[in-house]
Amino acid sequence: MSLHPPEVLPRATRRVPALLRSCHLEPALAVTLFATALALAAGRGAAGSAAVAAAVLAGQLSVGWCNDAADARRDAVCGRRDKPVAAGELPPRAAAVAAGTALGACVPLSLLSGTAAGTAHLAMVATAWGYNLLFKHTVLSPLPYAVAFGSLPAFITLGLPSPSWPAWWAMTAGALLGVGAHLVNALPDIQDDLATGVRGLPQRLGRGVCRWLAPALMLAAVSVLVVGPPGGVRRSGWVLAGAAAVVSVAGTALPCDDRSRRPFRAAVVVAGLAVAQLLLRGSDMT
Repeated sequence: MSLHPPEVLPRATRRVPALLRSCHLEPALAVTLFATALALAAGRGAAGSAAVAAAVLAGQLSVGWCNDAADARRDAVCGRRDKPVAAGELPPRAAAVAAGTALGACVPLSLLSGTAAGTAHLAMVATAWGYNLLFKHTVLSPLPYAVAFGSLPAFITLGLPSPSWPAWWAMTAGALLGVGAHLVNALPDIQDDLATGVRGLPQRLGRGVCRWLAPALMLAAVSVLVVGPPGGVRRSGWVLAGAAAVVSVAGTALPCDDRSRRPFRAAVVVAGLAVAQLLLRGSDMT
């Protein structure tokens, strides 16, 4: 015999797919995978890397749900049927509660890596929430991306047995990748954003500028990772840089539909190539 009214369990079950689609699962998993691989390369070990994965996933889920809850009214006006909250499949309150729950879980999970590393990660998550609630509407919209992605290596290295700040090139490349990802992620929605009063930097620059500026930033990030580490440039670095150039141009410079996710996926691939370079030089991050 169930202790719940008959309509409660079906309703809760129906919300699970909507919650998964509302949390921006693809970028959340991508960032989690990158952070975990970086932790392994830097020497955090299996347990430390698992702690990184859990904390980053919780933080990313909280940011995704926060984004959909904060943008619910704007997404509804724009007819975003791909957004469960805007489409009426998920109440805004449910997304907000999920965001708060994930954020609450993120705190102890982050602190599993130690006070310094945990504080660095929680600051990253706070800047991402700041983007959703404030910076998205201002010319400073890239700032949270630069801070969050640039600080990710610090979350890794400050949790090592001998904690230390990461090398300048690791943080610089992370910041460049973050700003580039911000530009390509905004590309499909620029017209809708302008129509609903969102005036972040990508919206002020326009699609044409963003299409070229985004790959330039991502290529700059890869270049920093190739030439920055000590010991000179390796052949593998040049190969990765060439591959990143091809993917960047194919994903952002070539014509595509206004709502195409190809620029975003290209950014994920270039970020993956950058992480591959970090993995190759992970021991040099400190």
